[in-house]
Amino acid sequence: MLENKHQIEYYPLTSSRWSDLEQLFGKHGAYGGCWCMSWKLSSKEFSLNKGEGNKAALKKLVENGEFLGILAYIGDKPVGWCAFGPREGYPRLNRSRILAPVDDEKVWSIVCFFVDRGFRRKGIMSGLIQAAINYAAKQRVTILEAYPVDPKTDRSPDPFVYTGLYSAFQRVGFTEVLRRGETRPIMRFKIQRST
Repeated sequence: MLENKHQIEYYPLTSSRWSDLEQLFGKHGAYGGCWCMSWKLSSKEFSLNKGEGNKAALKKLVENGEFLGILAYIGDKPVGWCAFGPREGYPRLNRSRILAPVDDEKVWSIVCFFVDRGFRRKGIMSGLIQAAINYAAKQRVTILEAYPVDPKTDRSPDPFVYTGLYSAFQRVGFTEVLRRGETRPIMRFKIQRST
C-alpha cells in the first residue's frame, strides 16, 4: 500500500490531459493496443483498429468532450486510469451473455482499469473506484455497476483483471447482484443522495 493515500489526486480525462493518458498507456496502448475501446466497439471493429486505430478513436471521443473516465496522479505523474460512464456508452456489454443487463435500472458502468506497473498492488484500484463513486455522485447517478474478475487463485496476470478485482470493489462497498459466470460477478453500488 502507498504510505500516504492523500498524495493521490484524481481528475477526469479531458483533451488537456490526453498526453498524460498517452504517457500512462505507453507504446502498447495499455493492454495490446486496446486504448480502452474494447467495450465501445464490436469485436471485429476492435480487432481491425487495434493499436493506432483505437488510439485515434479514443482521442476523437476525448476531443468531442465525451466523459470517459478518470486519471489518478501522484504529483505530476499519471499512475492509474478508470473508465466508466453510462452503460449505454458500452454497447458490447449488451452483447455479452454473462454481462447482459440485470434489469431496466439506469446505471453507470465501471468497465476498465489500467495502473502503471510500478504502482500495482498498492491500492490504486480501490482509490480509483472510490473516486468514480464520488464523481458519479456529483453527476446525480444513483447506481454504479461493475464487472470485476473473482479469480480462483491469488495471482492472476494483470491483463486478465482489467475490469477490476472483486475484492477491490467489495472493499469500497459494492455488492454482488448476479453471477452468470463462475468468475464474473455483476456488482453494484447504490449512491445515496444527500438532502
